[in-house]
Amino acid sequence: MAASSRAQVLDLYRAMLRESKHFSAYNYRTYAVRRIRDAFRENKNVKDPVEIQTLVNKAKRDLEIIRRQRQEANMRRSRKSLLQTLI
Repeated sequence: MAASSRAQVLDLYRAMLRESKHFSAYNYRTYAVRRIRDAFRENKNVKDPVEIQTLVNKAKRDLEIIRRQRQEANMRRSRKSLLQTLI
């Protein structure tokens, strides 16, 4: 794997773990962290550059999904607290 690909993969791995650790629900947070670690370990020996790029693209999409889910959870939590203050 080229040095730039390796750095890109490591940055993606760290970003996914960092984002997942912000989930407030313990079960969801631990599942996400475990699944990310398992997926990266499972693919650590991939040598084909095309397959590596495919996996990187999938990880980028997954990172965006994690970010979107976090934003939605934060919005729901904000609405809930707003409603509680109004009542």
